[in-house]
This record gives sequence, C-alpha cells and structure tokens, in this order.
Amino acid sequence: MKSIVAMLLGALLCVQPVSAMQVKEPVLYTQRASHDASLLGTGGLGPIMNTQRAGEGTEKKESVQEETEVQEGTEAQGGTEAQGETDEAQEDEKEGAAAQGEISVQETEEAQEDAGGSESSGTSGQVEVSAPSAVLMESSTGQVIFEKDADTQRPPASVTKVMTLLLIFDALADGKIKLEDSVTTSEYAASMGGSQVFLEPGEVQTVDTLIKCISVASANDACVAMAEHICGNEEEFVAQMNKRAEGLGMTNTHFINCNGLDADGHLTTARDIALMSRELITAYPQIHDYCTIWMENITHTTKKGSSEFGLTNTNKLIRQYEFATGLKTGSTSKAKFCVSATAKKDDTELIAVIMAADDSKARVRDAIALCNYGFGKCNKYQEDGTEPVKPVKIARGVKGTVKAAQEEPFTYIDTTGADLKGMERKVTASKKLQAPIKKGDKVGVAKYYLNGTEVGSRDIVASESVDAVSYQSALVDTIEEWLL
Repeated sequence: MKSIVAMLLGALLCVQPVSAMQVKEPVLYTQRASHDASLLGTGGLGPIMNTQRAGEGTEKKESVQEETEVQEGTEAQGGTEAQGETDEAQEDEKEGAAAQGEISVQETEEAQEDAGGSESSGTSGQVEVSAPSAVLMESSTGQVIFEKDADTQRPPASVTKVMTLLLIFDALADGKIKLEDSVTTSEYAASMGGSQVFLEPGEVQTVDTLIKCISVASANDACVAMAEHICGNEEEFVAQMNKRAEGLGMTNTHFINCNGLDADGHLTTARDIALMSRELITAYPQIHDYCTIWMENITHTTKKGSSEFGLTNTNKLIRQYEFATGLKTGSTSKAKFCVSATAKKDDTELIAVIMAADDSKARVRDAIALCNYGFGKCNKYQEDGTEPVKPVKIARGVKGTVKAAQEEPFTYIDTTGADLKGMERKVTASKKLQAPIKKGDKVGVAKYYLNGTEVGSRDIVASESVDAVSYQSALVDTIEEWLL
C-alpha cells in the first residue's frame, strides 16, 4: 500500500497546477418545470435562465447563456419673518385654539372638491398641477409616476428639514444619541427667527421633544439645537447633510443651513426632495408618529419657571386628506409654498412634492390632486417572498456548486393598466464563476419582464462561501478516491 501511495504522489507532482488546467464552459440545457418544482433538476445550474410567469399555477423555465451583469420662517437668520408662512402659522394657531384641533369642514370640502377635478382629468393620463415644479413618486420602488420641471433648482424653505430629520434619525440608529438625551439650547440656536418654539439660551429639552418641534411646528431653533448636539456646530452638520444628499443621488442639491431659511445657494429640486423623503420614510417609518401629530404641548423650563407651549402642525393635509401621513411643509418669500406630502392607501405609499406654489391652498390642492392621481393609476406587483434558486456551478472550488438566493423580493408599480399576471422572471447565472466565492457575492441576476419589456431586476447572491481548491486539497482528494 505504501508503494502505491508513493507512486501516486510521484505522478501527481508531475501534473499541472490546478490553476493552469483548462476549464470547460458550463453546459447549457433547457428544461420546463412546474411552479411547485421551481428548482431545475438535481444538479447545479450553469449559466441558465429560469422563466416564470407570475400569478399562474405553472411557470416556464428556459435556459439561455448570458453573463449578468416659505420655509416656515425668514429670509435671513436675523429674523424678518416671511409673510406667507408666518401668516399661515398664525392661522393654524388660531384655528387650533378656536376649534381645539378641528379643521374647517368647509375648507376641507373645498380642497377635496378641487383635487377631485384634477383626479378626473388624471384618469385619462393627465393631472393638472398649478405649481411650476412637482414630482409624484411611489415609495417602495422609487418609481416616478408624474413629474413637472422636476430638475430645476429652487429654494426649498423648511422642506430642508426632511434632511435634518434624516440625519437625526441616522444618529439615533448609529447609537450616537438617544431619544431621552438632554439637549442644551445655545444662544445661536435661540436666535433663529421665523417659525420657532422660542427656546431660550440654556434651556434643556430632550431629543424626542425637539424632533416633535421640528416635525410638527417646523421649529428653526430646534433644528440648530439638534445640529449642534450631533455635530458640535451647524456648519459641520450642514456638511453632513450635503454628504448624505450626494449619497442619495441628489445631484442638484446644495444646503447652506439646516432649517431652510433663505440663503444664496441653498437650492434643491422636486426630484431630489422626493429622494430624501423616500429615504426618511422607508429607513425610519417612525417619523410618521411625529409628523402626524396635529396638536401637542411642550413644557418650557427656564430660570423664569415652567410654561406650556402649544405645537400645531403646519401641514394641513394631516386633517384635510384622509390618506395623508406627512411629511413637511415650507415657505418663504423666495421659495413660495412647498411641501413634501406622503400618503398611504392600502399597500401603496406615495410621495408628492410641490415647489413654489402661489399660496398654501394651491399647495394643498396640488398635493391632493397628485396623490389621488397616483392612487388611481398605480397597480402594484409585489412578490410575497423570493423564489428559490438552484445552486450555481463554479470552477476551481472545493466543491462544484455554490448555494444561491435572490437578494430580495421584487416590487413593481405599473401605471399603464397592463395585466401584471403576465410578469415573467428570468434567472441567469453568471458564467465563468471561479472560487473563492464569499457569501453575499453576486453570482447571477433575476430579470423581470412585462409584455417582453424588462421592468426591473434583482441580484442573485451566494448564500454560502466556497474556498478555492488548493494543490494540497486536490492531492488529498485524489488519493482518497484511489484508495476507495
């Protein structure tokens, strides 16, 4: 036996290293399978394409070789209040005090009636929006359903605070701050004009309370207090806002401050506002718990003693539109009237962005019209889970295949009235995959087609790691086979 092993070792030492051996192209094959038997065969997949028709009892699977591949505030921080939003805030406070939070029935009916007319025109493929810039986006996919001059830079006023809130929730998620943390108001923060909750220098509030002040009352002083608490000063916080915007693909946005007070160069677009709004509501859905508050009191505790201060939501959509879930209004004399409005009906959540509307009623009317249009047009295709994927063939690994899975379920929004039961899924494994493969590496792609047109895709990734075969491991495997 020893002589046999010695002969085998000698022979193996003369062969090429594994890395130099030629690797055959994976073999292609075509196979049909039922929906219940969605894994093809019992062996590993080479570069194949599985085609399934969504919503049917059976699915076709064919193989094709393919390589994957106005500001609620002021124009200046010194503090002359922009008349539009100041008047609006005062109007909200008067309504709240007089009616204990009940919105005017007549005003609500007028807004719904006006929006209803736009909805009817939207069913034929059009919707009337009076504001110069607008975007309607579906939140789960980021698909834009409607746009009007969406990439023209304009001042966003207090809609800026969507990014401020996003960074606050980022800090909470990262453990840098906690909701119960105490925040001390600086003289600079207390000096902010425009919409505010009248924080005094040295006053202490919790992070949770300041989020309410920003979300509900659009408080400029609370924004600066939080910026200083997180980053030490507003300048560094604004730098982080711009960095976060860049990461979200907000290519036409530049922030100068954290609250949206008018400043030269403080600009964004309707599309970019939709992008940051989507990030906020999808990453941190708890924001809705704050921005849907209609009225709430906070307590000021200073050297003068304690006093109650009432917060009233600047976003009238919360009371005027049954599907409203947020998000942020804004107006200044330069920005006019803006809003990033979120609304949810059944399983569809929309983001309607309005910029530079002529007045607050036009802003509300346009936002409702867009949302009604979107809810009437949207037809949603959503997988309940991911379809299984057969192990994918690899070369030069300690085993011949790697287990794989679709990274996440697919969701698609159709606005054409197409029959979504015709959705097809084609899964293709990458060719010439070689070990080592790490868990999470992309090993293929699932493409989705509707009536022959690709409408989206999801990555196929390795669900395990596979090491590359070594000369030593190959030698041991060969010896074991011979001895058996």
